[in-house]
Amino acid sequence: MTQVDYPTLARTLASLTEGEDDTVALMATVACEVHHSDDRFDWTGFYRVTAPDMLKIGPYQGGHGCLVIPFARGVCGAAARTGQVQLVPDVEAFDGHIACASSTRSELVLPVWGGDGALLGVFDIDSDQPDAFTTDDADALSAILHATFARGV
Repeated sequence: MTQVDYPTLARTLASLTEGEDDTVALMATVACEVHHSDDRFDWTGFYRVTAPDMLKIGPYQGGHGCLVIPFARGVCGAAARTGQVQLVPDVEAFDGHIACASSTRSELVLPVWGGDGALLGVFDIDSDQPDAFTTDDADALSAILHATFARGV
């Protein structure tokens, strides 16, 4: 079973994305590298802010995701609405969870901020394992997202 090595992942992503300023290219690269870094990560991807209070699917790895998620619904909507990391050990216990995939048991969703402080979207990681994520995962991934998207390139 592969468990992510966050320092190596951070260095790899910094190297791969150096000088890149296209948000979609950055999202695609992050989704791919993070998805393949850990066996717990069953679906890994971005939902982009495309209209007021609306998220649309962006680059991802895994099975199909929901195409549109309003800020008012689900774990991704909660992360976008509040600007806070959502660490959900049991999606069945999360009021208003949107079941984009029936295999999802736990979820980690992190807000993604641009260099100007604007919300670009959310980074969503689903696991088919219950209680798969820790605050260490959230902290390390938040730092990677900040380094990638808020660097003001």
